[in-house]
Order: sequence, then structure tokens, then C-alpha cells
Amino acid sequence: MEAVRELPLDQVMLGDCVQIMRMLPPASVHCVFADPPYNLQLRGELRRPDDSLVDGVDEEWDRFTDFSSYDAFTRAWLTECRRLLRKDGTLWVIGAYHNIFRIGATLQDLGFWVLNDVIWRKANPMPNFRGRRFTNAHETLIWAARGRDSRHRFNYAAMKSLNDDIQMRSDWFLPLCTGAERLRNQHGLKLHPTQKPEALLHRVLLASTAPGDIVLDPFMGTGTTAVVAKRLHRHFIGIERHPAYVEAALGRIRSTKPAPQDGLSGAMSKREAPRVPFGSLVERGLLLPGTRLFDRMRRVSAIVTADGTIVSGAQRGSIHKVGAAVQNAPACNGWTFWHFERDGRLTPLDALREQAAPEMPDRSP
Repeated sequence: MEAVRELPLDQVMLGDCVQIMRMLPPASVHCVFADPPYNLQLRGELRRPDDSLVDGVDEEWDRFTDFSSYDAFTRAWLTECRRLLRKDGTLWVIGAYHNIFRIGATLQDLGFWVLNDVIWRKANPMPNFRGRRFTNAHETLIWAARGRDSRHRFNYAAMKSLNDDIQMRSDWFLPLCTGAERLRNQHGLKLHPTQKPEALLHRVLLASTAPGDIVLDPFMGTGTTAVVAKRLHRHFIGIERHPAYVEAALGRIRSTKPAPQDGLSGAMSKREAPRVPFGSLVERGLLLPGTRLFDRMRRVSAIVTADGTIVSGAQRGSIHKVGAAVQNAPACNGWTFWHFERDGRLTPLDALREQAAPEMPDRSP
């Protein structure tokens, strides 16, 4: 097999991930995000009580017939990922109880060093159709450095800013991919059974990569990793074995615009206002990086960044901190002070907070 001489940056390649990764040079990527196939057990759970398959799933979706074949495949692709990672690179792998524990053991055997396990708690999980188990309402992400001595990147300040100046925890409450973001085929069915939300990848890439870094996704699917990487000015390399998914991914990538460079760097009482981190509006696409904010009289303005901070002149920080600074005031409610343009009119950020509120977790004791 002839080796690829140059990295196929910002491309999606059709084929087997292990074979294609073997063609790439070692120590060439900064980060890997992998959403591998689940395991044989899942196929039965994706059937309704009448034995019909859930939308977007077919009999070939998970091709492994036993644990040993799945484990061998897992070891093969993880081995290549570790070879391709730079010394200080990190890997993210997501899965459910069907496969994540087997993957975790294998990556530790190969020398990866686990940094965190992150629980993605789904705001709107798919029900258990057969009614014989609890609704599976979360997935697990393992974040691992290439080795124990790796000096891995963690953008702590960006994660704290994204979470409204509160230290980011390892349990993330995000909705499933729905609405216009969910790709569908010509019959109106889900094109991919496990399409991940862009908000999830926004958080992953913002936490562990920098602009210009190279992100590899060996199971690209319909291109979520590539779309978010492009938006955040990261390079991507995608691999996918399903032609229809590649076609869908390329369409999404073409229609995605990078965030402006500047964007990288109420009707309710306070008691009633939902606890919504401003950064969650950015990662969910309700407010894009580069959006300009104004006070009600347009006397001052600020730019929204990808990590949920805003920038106004030399001031950078949360909507509350910068709002206070530009007014030379001891404090500021950024939700009511800052406005964005909608249909030619200024709208307070509170409007977006109310829009996001139904999907946020219950924080009551």
C-alpha cells in the first residue's frame, strides 16, 4: 500500500479507517475524536416492540458478530490513532454501555492515559421501546492523553467562560441532535442513527485544541466533527466507509463558514430566570461567534467569541464582567444590558435565555 505523502487536510476520505490511517505519517495530528460503531447488543434495542427497526438504522449498521471481532477491530483502530497522535495529543472516544468499557480497557492496554470520563446527559433521550430497562439517557466520553507523560492541552479558561465563569464539570447536559440540524434521507427518516449534536463537538474541540490544530475523525459519519472544526478554524481529516454519509458530510462542510477571527479569540424576575450559561447559547448555535452585541442605546458594542466570552476594546470576559467594565459600574446583569440584532431591531440576550430554558436541567435541590 502506498503511503500518503502529504496530510489530506480538510478532506473526507471514503474507505476503511484502519487502512487509510496506515497511509498517514506518524505524529501528525493534535487530536482524535472517535465515535466508533457500538456492538452487537445494540441492534436488538433499536427495534420497536413490533420488531421494526428505528428510523435510520439498518441490518448492516453494526457489522460485528461477537466480542472478539469487535475487540480486535478496536485494538486496530486505536493503535493507529496512537501512532498518528503527536506526543502531547489527546483522544476523545464516545460510546454507550455496549462498547465503552471494552474500548476503555483496550486504550489503557495500548498506553493511553485517561484524563477524564465525561457523561453526556441527554436532555431528550430516545425511549426504551421494549420497556424492559431504564431509558438510556446518557453516553460516556473518554478523554485520554497519548501517554502518561504527555503535556496535553486543556483550555481551562475557555471552558470556564463557556460555563458562565463556573468551573466546567464532567457531566454535560446537552440535547440530542434534532430539528434542522438532524439530517434526513429522501423518505424523511434519520440519515444517520447516532448523529452527534454540534454543541457536543464544539465543547470537545474548544476544550482540547487550538486554532490551526489538526483533528482526526476516523468514523466521520455525516461530518459533525468537520463542520465544527471548520467553524472554529481547526483543520480536520475525516474517514468514513459509507458513501451516503460522505456525501452528506461534504454538503454540510461546504455550507459551513468559519467564525470571524475576532470571534475566536426580561420578562422574568431574577428568581424566575433560568440558570443558563451564556456559553451554552454559543455552542448550540443560538448565537454565533463573531456576533456583535450592543447596549440598548448602541453606545457601546462587543463581539461574541467561541468560548462564550465577549470582547469590547481591551475588555474581555463574561457578559456581566464586560458589561460592568464598559459602564464603569461595580456590577452588571449582562442578560438585560447586552442586545443583538434580530430583523433589524435590538433584542436583549434574555430572549435567547428564555428560548434555551426548556432544554436546561432542573437545578432545584
